[in-house]
Amino acid sequence: MPLITYLTHIRFGYGTLKELPEDLAALGIKRPLVVADKGIVAAGLVDRLFEVLSSDNRRLVFDDVPTNPTEEAALAAVKVYREEECDGLIALGGGSPIDLAKAVGILATHPEPLSQYAMVEGGVARITPQVAPLIAIPTTSGTGSEVGRGSVMNLADGRKLGIISPNLIPKRAICDPELTLGLPPWLTAATGMDALSHCIESFLTPNYNPPAEGIGLDGARRIVLHLERAVQDGNDREARQELMAGAMEGGMTFQKGLGGVHALSHALGSLKEPRLHHGTLNAVLLPPILRFNAGHVGDKYQRLAAAMGLKPDADLAAFIEDLNARLGLPKSLKEMKVPASVIPEMAVKAEKDHTNPTNPRKATAADYETLLRESIGA
Repeated sequence: MPLITYLTHIRFGYGTLKELPEDLAALGIKRPLVVADKGIVAAGLVDRLFEVLSSDNRRLVFDDVPTNPTEEAALAAVKVYREEECDGLIALGGGSPIDLAKAVGILATHPEPLSQYAMVEGGVARITPQVAPLIAIPTTSGTGSEVGRGSVMNLADGRKLGIISPNLIPKRAICDPELTLGLPPWLTAATGMDALSHCIESFLTPNYNPPAEGIGLDGARRIVLHLERAVQDGNDREARQELMAGAMEGGMTFQKGLGGVHALSHALGSLKEPRLHHGTLNAVLLPPILRFNAGHVGDKYQRLAAAMGLKPDADLAAFIEDLNARLGLPKSLKEMKVPASVIPEMAVKAEKDHTNPTNPRKATAADYETLLRESIGA
């Protein structure tokens, strides 16, 4: 199987789950806590994980992971980690279990509260290499968190913030496309658009990082060419493999930074009602942010269009809107039932988000308020 060592040690390909014991041994993990969600347990994926482990590995599972992971859930998982005297973590699932496991890795070895480790609170330097070792195993092709340095958490104070550090990159990642076969069409679509938003938005940030830009372009190409196929046929093995590769590349490239799409989706993801899916938010927000940033990215729209197999003068925002429609995703925040009453608070949160400074065009709370009003129809 191909071995990729960009950022971390990655096993990629069908059947790589069976190599998990080698990674546990390499990291010296003998008593792992598995972090998953109840959907992953119900799908039988936790059972499949334990089938490849030694009988010496006790079945220690924390599955109370919210859709948008919370500090409360992280503290509950840390309690289990300590009571069971665990020495490492396995995250199995989408971005929520992986992000939660990263937070658990911090709190298992660092003092509370979690808020002090948020990037906007100067927390990067507070996260030491003592973070509990983590093996990440994605079961969707979306966040790329299995190779990412960040964890986005809903904190006890009501903020949804990014916790960022090179020490949070999982020590090992196992990307086995077999775990995504048969994923429901809507989840395939939403997580795929999440991955595409990473590739596109990171490519557009002004930070200078040529390798990340190249990875972002390649990831965008793979996702655009294969996402609809995977939605139409959940067992298309080639499409599933290419989507997982594209999502992984999205996680690699957002080392370069993100922008307005994520500033808004992080803010909206902090709402307790309605509970909003991160990938779906990114899909809906990508077209208006592309229009907002037009004229501030040099020739990058043309380069993106070429990478995705479009005409050089293609309207990228319109293309994404059409793709969302074909995938059956919402057209607007109004369709997602976001109330107009939250607009001022969400606009301020977006301006303060750690991804806002790397948007290609400077965006203020007033700009975000305008974009929100247009999408909500207020």
